[in-house]
Amino acid sequence: MKNRSHHKRGAFAVPALEINARIAAIQVRLQQAGFDGLFVVQRADLFYFSGTAQNAFLYIPADNGPILFVRQYLPRARAESELNNIIGINTVKEIPRLILDHCGRLPTTLALELDVLPVNDFRFYESLFQHPRIADGSPLVLKVRQVKSEWEIRQMSATAAMTESTFAYMRKVIRPGMSEMEFAGRFETYARTLGHAGQLRVRHYLTEGYPWHVLSGTNGALVGLLDSPASGEGTSAAFPVGAGAKPIKPDEPIMVDLGSVKNGYHLDETRMLAIGSMPGRALDASRAAIEIHDSVMALAAPGITAGELFSHAVSTAAAMGYADSFLGPPGHQVAFIGHGIGVELIEPPIIAKGKNIPLEAGMTLALEPKFVVENQFCAGIESVFTVTETGTRLISRVPTEIFIC
Repeated sequence: MKNRSHHKRGAFAVPALEINARIAAIQVRLQQAGFDGLFVVQRADLFYFSGTAQNAFLYIPADNGPILFVRQYLPRARAESELNNIIGINTVKEIPRLILDHCGRLPTTLALELDVLPVNDFRFYESLFQHPRIADGSPLVLKVRQVKSEWEIRQMSATAAMTESTFAYMRKVIRPGMSEMEFAGRFETYARTLGHAGQLRVRHYLTEGYPWHVLSGTNGALVGLLDSPASGEGTSAAFPVGAGAKPIKPDEPIMVDLGSVKNGYHLDETRMLAIGSMPGRALDASRAAIEIHDSVMALAAPGITAGELFSHAVSTAAAMGYADSFLGPPGHQVAFIGHGIGVELIEPPIIAKGKNIPLEAGMTLALEPKFVVENQFCAGIESVFTVTETGTRLISRVPTEIFIC
């Protein structure tokens, strides 16, 4: 790999050892699957395997060195990436000839990220590579990504330090009469001063990444989310999500769900706040969520399946008397309590019903036991943890508490 000495002191970069290990891991899986190569176009995957998110394409042969093809901006891509073969191109149509020069042949079985690739792009790449057999490389990519290195966990810890400061700032600036949206805007602005990139990476085309929910009082309940904005109480009529015009009031539960990203690595955290006091029922539910959170954390360890964690959470909630409101009101309950997290906000594994995926050391997951009491309030908590060789360790640094401001 090339020398990093030309980088400015202290500049962020993915180390060569990381990139080497990731390329080697995906090549093993390509060989096991019988694929000749993987053509990477999705931005998070490109960053993961190359260290840069410039306008580029990455070809990873199963048995040769990877090639990064850069349309814009070549000098920055070369500065950011530790790959040896970085080539500037004017058009994507140059890529097959360059692969032929490098590898001696074009792939006869080509893996693409079929979970995210638009149909028109798929057809273009199929024609570009002279109609090879196309295979889905996304499961291989996501399998490699779901176990994090110590370096990656340190990046997530840096994001956690940023969000710890942001939650502390929330408690200082929240005021009665401030709208949910104004409050969200203030703490997001503060987080930006600490390095929050703002743009969350999400994989599914129907999912939009935005940094926060602020749900106060009945806006945290299912029907409350559909209130008319004309009342001054509801969220946006067109896309009712995130935060709205409702003024935050004293003595009501306030859920803040903050998604954040720094240097490409995400955190997803929720805490309950209240100004003055929190109504007893909401306070009890918030405490129950913390108890379930801690109970799941205590059970999680290598070999325990994601489905077992989900079942444990559901049975614990039922034993506490919350069967009807855990994970949503009756008839609208979701079947998951958490998800993997890393260079995208939501990654495998999903902590969900029936998921017989065993945990492995190095996995990083967001755990989010939550309650919705219809037409009244929501309550919950969310923290990010890593699986260790013997159990779990929180990456999140925000205290697992209810904040009365």
